[in-house]
Formats: sequence, structure tokens, C-alpha cells
Amino acid sequence: MDLMQVVETTVEGLEFELVALERNGAGLLRIFIDHPDGITVDDCVLVSDQLSRVLLVENFSYERLEVSSPGMDRLLRKPAHFARFAGQQVKLRLRVPREGRKVFVGKLLGSDPTGVQIELEGVPTMFGFDIIDRANLVPEF
Repeated sequence: MDLMQVVETTVEGLEFELVALERNGAGLLRIFIDHPDGITVDDCVLVSDQLSRVLLVENFSYERLEVSSPGMDRLLRKPAHFARFAGQQVKLRLRVPREGRKVFVGKLLGSDPTGVQIELEGVPTMFGFDIIDRANLVPEF
């Protein structure tokens, strides 16, 4: 198995959702987890302890492991993420400009297997997953 599969299997086995996995050249392995009831420090400790053991057994090297919640500006990657947060504000950054810009902010209306629909100035607008570089929730205070 590759690193992503090992981490995802471990996190899901503990009944959490793997939101993202980031790895940098300095040996940092950063894992973002979520749960419908939210994430506590104890949840992060539990996942970190379990991942430390599993990664050792599976012979994956890293210098430092960080496990945290995705935060208020949660990254959205999978179609299920977009479906779960329908109705909330989302910020999309595109790979290529559309109508002269790459960043769009609007109300998330939903998703299908090909992309997401957001409301821009009262108009439902579809964006394909193939052109979305990054999508995040927009925190509302």
C-alpha cells in the first residue's frame, strides 16, 4: 500500500475522516482529520499515536507527524465534502482563468461526480473538478 492508503485506512478505522495529507521535503507529515461531531485534542492524540505505530510497521519514514482538525477554512477535495457542506460559503481557486479570474466565492449549492455548483451573484454556476485547484470553506463570524 502507498502512504495515502495506509493513512486513510488507519484514520477511517478510528472512525474519523481523512481530509488531507501533506508531506514536505523537511520530513513533516501533516494529517488533517474531521468528524461530524468535531475534533478534539484527544482525537488528534489518538490518531497520532495509532499512525505512529502503523507507519513504523509499514516502514514509512518521516521526521515529524502533525495531526489536526481542518480548521474553519476547511479544505474540500472529494465530492462528499462538497455535498456535506452545501449551503455554506466556499472559495474556489481555479487552475486556469475563467472570465478573466481564477478565484470565485459563493454559496455552495451542491455537487455531482463531475463538479460543483456555487451561486455567484444569484446565478447558479458550475465548475468542473478538473479545473478546480483548491476549494475551501469561507468562515462566517
